[in-house]
Amino acid sequence: MQVNGIEKNIDNGVTLMQYLSNEGYKIARVVVEINEEIISKSNYENVILNKNDLIEIINFVGGG
Repeated sequence: MQVNGIEKNIDNGVTLMQYLSNEGYKIARVVVEINEEIISKSNYENVILNKNDLIEIINFVGGG
């Protein structure tokens, strides 16, 4: 799969929530698009990632 344009390897059966947690993302601060479709946070645990997925993760950062 590709995440933000970078090729990544994943194990079979990994959910979006597992991937984000393993990579250290703070769920409250991200928006995820898979294959040009925005995924609702309520579905992160139900979405199983595939090796052909194109994923974009936008991470919001606060500052001043």
